[in-house]
Amino acid sequence: MVGFLETVILKSVKERGGPVFRLNSVGELEKLRAEISEKRDTGKPCITTCLGTGCHAYASYDVYDALAEEIDARGLKEKIELRGTGCHGFCEQGPIVVIFPSEICYCRVQPEDAADILAALMEDKVVDRLLYEDPVSGQKYEREDEIPFYKNQNRLILGQNRLIDPQNIEDYFAQGGYKALAKALTDMTPEDVLAEVKKANLRGRGGGGFPAGVKWETTRQAPEKEKYVVVNADEGDPGAYMDRSLLEGNPHLVLEGLILGAYAIGAAEGFVYVRQEYPLAVDNLSRAVEQAQGYGLLGDNILGSGFNFRVRIKRGAGAFVSGESSALVSAIEGQVGEPRPKHINTAISGLWGKPTNLNNVETWANVPFIIERGADWFNGIGNEGNKGTKIFSLVGKVNNTGLVEVPMGIPLRKIIEDIGGGIPQGKKFKAVQTGGPSGGCIPEQHLDTPVDFDRLQELGSMMGSGGMIVMDENNCMVDVAKYFMNFLKDESCGKCTSCREGTKRMYEILEAITKGEGRAGDIELLEELAWVTEKTSLCALGQTAANPVLSTLRYFREEYEAHINEKRCPAKVCKALIRYTIDPEKCDGCGRCQRNCPEEAISGELKSPLVIDTDRCSRCGICLEVCRRDAVVVE
Repeated sequence: MVGFLETVILKSVKERGGPVFRLNSVGELEKLRAEISEKRDTGKPCITTCLGTGCHAYASYDVYDALAEEIDARGLKEKIELRGTGCHGFCEQGPIVVIFPSEICYCRVQPEDAADILAALMEDKVVDRLLYEDPVSGQKYEREDEIPFYKNQNRLILGQNRLIDPQNIEDYFAQGGYKALAKALTDMTPEDVLAEVKKANLRGRGGGGFPAGVKWETTRQAPEKEKYVVVNADEGDPGAYMDRSLLEGNPHLVLEGLILGAYAIGAAEGFVYVRQEYPLAVDNLSRAVEQAQGYGLLGDNILGSGFNFRVRIKRGAGAFVSGESSALVSAIEGQVGEPRPKHINTAISGLWGKPTNLNNVETWANVPFIIERGADWFNGIGNEGNKGTKIFSLVGKVNNTGLVEVPMGIPLRKIIEDIGGGIPQGKKFKAVQTGGPSGGCIPEQHLDTPVDFDRLQELGSMMGSGGMIVMDENNCMVDVAKYFMNFLKDESCGKCTSCREGTKRMYEILEAITKGEGRAGDIELLEELAWVTEKTSLCALGQTAANPVLSTLRYFREEYEAHINEKRCPAKVCKALIRYTIDPEKCDGCGRCQRNCPEEAISGELKSPLVIDTDRCSRCGICLEVCRRDAVVVE
């Protein structure tokens, strides 16, 4: 007799289409799940390779192919499973290969390493050279969960990324996928689902931190019968890629959360608005939608419950401001992505004037866990008023960079030092910028501050979508403020005069200061422009655009004063305020700096101390990089 599973045709990694069998009840879903689990040999070695965008940039697909060829050449197809997965988070160590069930983790794997990995696996050994080595202690770690970067996290949302092939719904089923949906459609009314999300106090992970349940309730209670739900995947912060990694690595988790939200709110149609720059996320999400439709998890009469819901994917045009709710609504409608006046909230009048609920990718991904495990369980994670975990993109001057997921309320210091491994080369920590380009810079004296929506705002920063950029003693805070203001002025839609002109003028003043052209009164003028831009802009971009300026002035005012009054950059970054010289006591006249100088600004005889013509020097810093005797001095 043909088994239930054999009646389902699952599409492979490279095929389109969906299953021919439609699940008509929760019972059929659970029967399918049981057969999938029964057919899987959990003791069979499984080699997983990260195929997320970060590792893809390091040619992880070549690694995957090399492993596949090696498995085939050794005749091990029946004995070893090979699986391509989503992002594991430790992106700087990619390509990452993890072997289950032992969880042996190999970092920076190359295609030529495939033979050694297979040989070691068959002999129950490890490839020592591919193990992670702590840059500070030098200790090597075999298991992924022993590596400090992972050990100090709580990977609730990201955890499944390393276990499933995002293009295979069967993997998601095996991990308990769509159990929450089955529970909701069988045992809960829409009101019950809404009440559970409210009880969990799930706050929106897109930056504002507004309670998701309250927003859902507003949309549900709106008088219009036709309603929409939207996934905001227009992730535009420089260096932030949390939402991208979730859509690439576990699209069904986001879809399940969206379906649950639609059920609670009473929506029959939903949209996922994805950045144009995320092709892999769009591809994996598209396949997930097709698979869910084929199984009857999307469409009419989902699992025989009478609930109907469809999802459409809308690709963005790359505008940062389209991440704002009303601008996103305009973009989905086919209009220019510009913010609308907020006298009527999108929860009441959004897409085509209908009640519309928007949450970002990470917010929706939390919902299945809340419904399946309960609000009480969720409230056991985090601190008062900030429950659950939060994913951050940890980048900058820190030893371990990548995606980190931690309980809300964890101190900044623990993220930077325990997970991030501290500052490279023994340099001194200076600041951490949280919340993306509109966030603020937090200095060392506040490193023990709990990371939550409220405390970060008190410090003049914000949670944002989860960007976290670490800076050391060599960062100039005036230059940092200029960098972010340059981004914000270019991304302003221009609708508000205060934002359009305010961001531009603040950037111009900052640029003049870093060029040594700062004048008395510039600091006060920056503060005044910041106040006007914040108070009179229509959307959150303009209202928070001054944060980089205000926070750096609040904590590093002396750097501004040094630039303006002393024409000096304390961090020795601003080219107009520094000069390069050569210490004759250290210079042996090797000529490396002279040969590499693009301006031919270095003169002198070989084997004798050389001299830099400071008028001709472009301050590119090449001489500093190539000098082996530390003879080049920055003043």
